[in-house]
Order: sequence, then structure tokens, then C-alpha cells
Amino acid sequence: MKISTKGRYGVRILADIAAHQNGAPRLIREISESQKLSQKYVSRLVLALKKGGFIKSIRGARGGYILAKNPNDMNLLEVLEAMEGPISLAKCVLNPKKCKESAHCVTRNMWCALNARVRESFAAIKMAEVLSGSDNSAFGCAEKIVAPTTCE
Repeated sequence: MKISTKGRYGVRILADIAAHQNGAPRLIREISESQKLSQKYVSRLVLALKKGGFIKSIRGARGGYILAKNPNDMNLLEVLEAMEGPISLAKCVLNPKKCKESAHCVTRNMWCALNARVRESFAAIKMAEVLSGSDNSAFGCAEKIVAPTTCE
């Protein structure tokens, strides 16, 4: 399983909007500049976040995007699935009919159990924790991030 740029950037954009909640909505241009992504790509990702109910748009001259929910009421699984679709380690986990062998496969139960653990792990991480993530020790990272990174 690999989280695509769509999922990772969606989380970053949500974090960007949350970090700049100083009363003024965040513009696509501002998000694009701070995240070093094209405005066109940010626009597409923002639509998925809006459809997922994580952000809302404010119209008008002072418009832009703001959080629609408290970061404590959002978890990483919800955000990733809004961006990526259902998280699954193997196709047979979500749809056993896609695999001819799933009825008698000795490994399917293992994949299902591991998939459940991955989903539980993502669901346990609140966006509020992600937003305070400059101290990565909460996530088991040894390195502390000093400046924003543009890793792929």
C-alpha cells in the first residue's frame, strides 16, 4: 500500500488551511505558494476536501477556504479516504469477488487483519495531532522537522 501524492498533499493542504486560521479564509494562490504546488492541482484537491466536509468555501472579495470542522473531530483515515478512496492492503480485502482464490486463500484472513490494524492506526490520529506535528516523537519519528519539507 502506498499513499499517493493526492492523499499526502490533501493532508498538507488541510494542515495549511488550519495553520492559517487567523480569521481570514485561505486562498488557493496562498496554499499553492506555501505548499509549492500548482494552483490547478491545489484546486482539484481542495474540491475533494470540500466534498469530504473538511473545509468550506467563503465567497466574495474576502473569500477563500476555512475549516468546516474542528481538527479534533477529523482523523487521518477520513481525510485519506476522502482523497484516495478506501484504504486497503490487498484488493481481496474490500472485494473478495475480485480474486478467484479468496474463498480458499490461506492468506486472506491475514490481509484482512493487517488491513484492519492499518485502518485503526490511521483513524487513531486526529488532525489536531498532525497540526502539532513539528514534534514528530508522537508518531515515532526520531527526527524533528525544523522547516517545512517538500518530500515526495
